[in-house]
Amino acid sequence: MEIFDYDNVLLLPRKCRVESRSECDASAELGGRRFKLPVVPANMKTVVDEPITEWLAANGYFYVMHRFDLDTVAYATRMRSKGHYVSISSGVKAEDYAIIDRLAESGVGADYITIDIAHGHADSVRKMIEHIKSKLPESFVIAGNVGTPEAVIDLETWGADATKVGIGPGKVCITRLKTGFGTGGWQLSALKWCARVATKPIIADGGIRDHGDIAKSVRFGAAMVMIGSLFAGHEESPGRTVEVDGKLFKEYYGSASDFNKGEYKHVEGKRILEPIKGRLEDTLREMREDVQSSISYSGGTRLADIRKVNYVILGGDNAGEHLLM
Repeated sequence: MEIFDYDNVLLLPRKCRVESRSECDASAELGGRRFKLPVVPANMKTVVDEPITEWLAANGYFYVMHRFDLDTVAYATRMRSKGHYVSISSGVKAEDYAIIDRLAESGVGADYITIDIAHGHADSVRKMIEHIKSKLPESFVIAGNVGTPEAVIDLETWGADATKVGIGPGKVCITRLKTGFGTGGWQLSALKWCARVATKPIIADGGIRDHGDIAKSVRFGAAMVMIGSLFAGHEESPGRTVEVDGKLFKEYYGSASDFNKGEYKHVEGKRILEPIKGRLEDTLREMREDVQSSISYSGGTRLADIRKVNYVILGGDNAGEHLLM
């Protein structure tokens, strides 16, 4: 198997077929809805909050609300009352089962439920998928996180509607340093590996540092790309604002960090400061334009056309063109 990551792969252009990049359709479908972009801000406490998820839902973007220090049922109820779709996160503990039960009993339900734990190839995830499907059979269940084809096959067999691939490649994740396991450093290869066996959508999670990495994720099989650091640090971001040497930053920390947990126990995340980038809306507009440009370079008119291009691996023994269609 070839091992590579985002920073040492480039996609090869094909003849452009559009007069303007704006003609290219950057939208993506997931769970019966079409969204403006194949990206979703990470379901982390310093990336999304209720106002941000409301704005995303109202403006045609996919979102997943985090599950930390949140009354999930009350949140879902408020989103329903405003006419928005409901996309929430779940763990696998007793309180998470109770939340699913309350969503079912109240009739609020959820359109998307992301079972979000560090090591998603687990019996605990299988049991939670089964519980959700018995209580809320219409919900689109995203399960993860995983990093192997075996895990993707199991999660799909257990009933997941999509799987989230990525073990520790994020900017604030230190899983590989703390445990010796993970896809950090070869996330793009892991995505390719997992997508080859998938029969349902794959969500690439982590390792995205530049907008071009979205196109690379799509090329290697992602239906949606979850992004943390590029969405952290906006004016609206919920992270605490910190001033350093006269410059403003936003706090950004991992869900498995002690900052999020409130205690130093099984810590696999850290805290960093992201320079304030401006408005989230402007970043999404630029991201959309860049994905449209990627589609034009692929010689296509829609997102799926990116999957048809060839690529090169830069440097190392495997350098050279790979004609993998």
